[in-house]
Amino acid sequence: MENVATVTTDRWPRGGITARDGLAPLGGWWLTFALALIFLWFGGLKFVAYEQSGVALFITNSPILSWLPAILGIKGGAEFLGVFEIATGLLVAGRILDPRLSILGGAMGMFIYFVTLTQMLSTPGVIQSGFTGPFALSGGIGEFLLKDLISFGGCLWVVGTSLAEARARRR
Repeated sequence: MENVATVTTDRWPRGGITARDGLAPLGGWWLTFALALIFLWFGGLKFVAYEQSGVALFITNSPILSWLPAILGIKGGAEFLGVFEIATGLLVAGRILDPRLSILGGAMGMFIYFVTLTQMLSTPGVIQSGFTGPFALSGGIGEFLLKDLISFGGCLWVVGTSLAEARARRR
């Protein structure tokens, strides 16, 4: 059986998507550009004061990022993350030019979402106070972080599809 990623390789930029292709290629390009837009947008917001103060809770309590405010301060730490996220978004969108770019961008995105998911264990306010049970996530911080499960999966898909596209181009 043929690899699905190989079947749905980069047809849109060059050859177009036909009805025969189904929705998978269109959905894949949608996912690619949605991830790129999210990284670019959130990365750009890291240069705005209200986002810098909002990210402070996450970076000061993160076992992976807590060094940022100590070295760069909250503003500098947020801007550092912003640059990383903007670069990630540009590389993910680079799939339209060369899938090797989005392999790197997707891997960077997976790292970003891995870090945010670990913050579910370290950030105060993730668990709803006074409530116990499997659905004890807070309506704000906990649910905000939980949505990164799907974003991690999207980045994983970008890496896998881009690897298949890069291999197909070499043939």
